[in-house]
Amino acid sequence: MAEYPQEIKYVDTHEWARLEEDGTVTVGISDHAQEELGDVVYVELPEIDAEVNAKEEAGVVESVKAASDIYAPVSGTVIAVNNVLEDAPETVNDSPYDDGWFFKLSPNDVSELDALLPADDYREQCESD
Repeated sequence: MAEYPQEIKYVDTHEWARLEEDGTVTVGISDHAQEELGDVVYVELPEIDAEVNAKEEAGVVESVKAASDIYAPVSGTVIAVNNVLEDAPETVNDSPYDDGWFFKLSPNDVSELDALLPADDYREQCESD
C-alpha cells in the first residue's frame, strides 16, 4: 500500500514537493508513482543552476515498464541533484520520499506550493484512478 506523508504536497502528475526548513523545496515522485512504474532503471535529472517552471518538464524517470517525464512542481532554480540515482536508480523504489529524491530548488515564489494537492486529496485521486 502506497504511503502519502502529510507534510508533503503533491502534483496530479505524481511528483511531490517538500518545503525544507531552509526555504528550499525538495522534489521527487510519489510512492504511488514508483509502484505504478515498477523497477526504476534510469533517472535523468536537471542541471544544477537550471531555471525550471512549474508544470514544465525537468527530467525523466525510466522503468522496466515505461518512461515518464518529471515535472517541476514549482518554479525556481535547481540547487542540487541526487547523484546517488545515477548509479542506484532503484533507490527511488526503495525510498521515494527520503533517499530517492530527485532535485532541490530555490523557489521563485514559495506560495506556488499552495496550489499543490495535500496528501489526502492526492491519495483520493490515486485511489480513484
